Amino acid sequence: MPSATACPVLPPPILETLDRLRALSQKDVRATWHLSLKPSETPPALANRWQTWPLAALDDRGYIPWPKGNVPLWLHQRFTWPTDLNGYPLEGLTARLALRWWANQADIFVNGQLVQSGDIFDCWTRIVLSDRVVPGEWVDVSLKMLSPGHDDGALVQAQLVFEMVEGNCPEPGFVADELAVLATYLAQFDPEKLDDVTGALSSIDWNLIGDSVTKLGAEADLEGQEKRNEFHQSLLVLRTSLAHFSSWLKQRTVHCLGHAHLDLAWLWPVSDTWAAAESTFRSVLALQNDFPELTFSHSSPALFAWLEEHCPDLFVTIQQQVKAGRWAIDAGLWVEPDLNLPGGEAIARQILYGQRYCAEKFGGTSAIAWLPDTFGFCWQLPQLLTQGGIRYFATQKLRWNDTNPFPYDLFTWQGPDGSEITGVTLPPIGTDIDPVAMAQYASQWEASTGYADSLWLPGVGDHGGGPTRDMLLKARRWADSPFFPTLNFGHAAPLFDALTLPPYGRTAVRPNSPSPPYG
Repeated sequence: MPSATACPVLPPPILETLDRLRALSQKDVRATWHLSLKPSETPPALANRWQTWPLAALDDRGYIPWPKGNVPLWLHQRFTWPTDLNGYPLEGLTARLALRWWANQADIFVNGQLVQSGDIFDCWTRIVLSDRVVPGEWVDVSLKMLSPGHDDGALVQAQLVFEMVEGNCPEPGFVADELAVLATYLAQFDPEKLDDVTGALSSIDWNLIGDSVTKLGAEADLEGQEKRNEFHQSLLVLRTSLAHFSSWLKQRTVHCLGHAHLDLAWLWPVSDTWAAAESTFRSVLALQNDFPELTFSHSSPALFAWLEEHCPDLFVTIQQQVKAGRWAIDAGLWVEPDLNLPGGEAIARQILYGQRYCAEKFGGTSAIAWLPDTFGFCWQLPQLLTQGGIRYFATQKLRWNDTNPFPYDLFTWQGPDGSEITGVTLPPIGTDIDPVAMAQYASQWEASTGYADSLWLPGVGDHGGGPTRDMLLKARRWADSPFFPTLNFGHAAPLFDALTLPPYGRTAVRPNSPSPPYG
């Protein structure tokens, strides 16, 4: 297999245009929070206390820090909707607030009402502040957070995102991401074609958004809509001029698989593990009612054995979802264990108990040793895994090396006895539906392995969580974009089989990456 590859840097004219487009529908709001370190039981908006608070200071990373040791922090900001953002009219758009934090506890209040809670693992979200922006209206947002006991707390990200969810042209930030995806693939596989993208950027009529809306009332609404429609026409010309690349991108497929990494024992008592597993699985099942395309995978039969005993109704529902092909128990071992210190007999029993449970309760053994977060692997593992009926060794921990980077994404691992198993470097875990990050990963995977099919694992992790409604809405939106690979939901084992077994496996001629069209 070829060595794993890096992602090329995009040309400055493209990067500058991406930044300029994003500035029309995205706004960093970290510098405008009011701060208080005094504990309080009620959101500050209810008494307007926040108006006397100072503005929070940013550190050299652009974060809002506060001291470690479970110290409480209140942040508050009132968002009054303007008529435009850098000249781009906002009337009627959907306003979301994207947040990311480093805190043991995070509670988010909108107009004094608690809308979401998180922690140091469930540490990012996007919440809707307005379905349709009306200039002059306002929304109060309060954040109550507790710093980690071992580290300073931080508000890492706070960004307003304005979306055009209806109409024939998406908002500028979405178009910027489409351009970034296309340019990422071209930079990796046909850099000469980047000139086509650079040339097409001249279609954007920046003069149409150079000035703010000047009229008032209904006249302002009409003026704003006309300006936005005219600017969108120039974006549509841009997208049309690049449309011949769409079929080339769509030959590729990003296979999404919902995931929720859950450490059985780390920074919390075991009782928290069981509670996190139950809440994660119930969340996934609820989302599958609204998003029938969603597939989900989890490891660790030990969790399901606990569910079988303590939540039998939930366990039966999961069995039904496995039978229906909507869930997979990608396990191979009883838990995701350490594989450096345990002896051979201990590892053998991990495999024996895990495979036996999967066969008895879910109708088949696991093809994958799913070990995304295990810190090291003994050299006899290929022998032990293959004797347990496992075909694939899957981890993303081999990427965690800044000194001797592991050079392969798809490889054969041979043990000292000659046993061989296919190794797969998984994508990062605990990830969002981030189109640019997905394109960067998938293009590197394709350059490294030669395969145009890649895996992505959306879902909050470490302490469970799994996919969110916002992730799935974004997945649907990007599946419809002409400038993103084919996006669907599936399972890991069938994908690995398709990549490694004849006619396309490594015993056959590996198919070439699609070639860009010329015209």
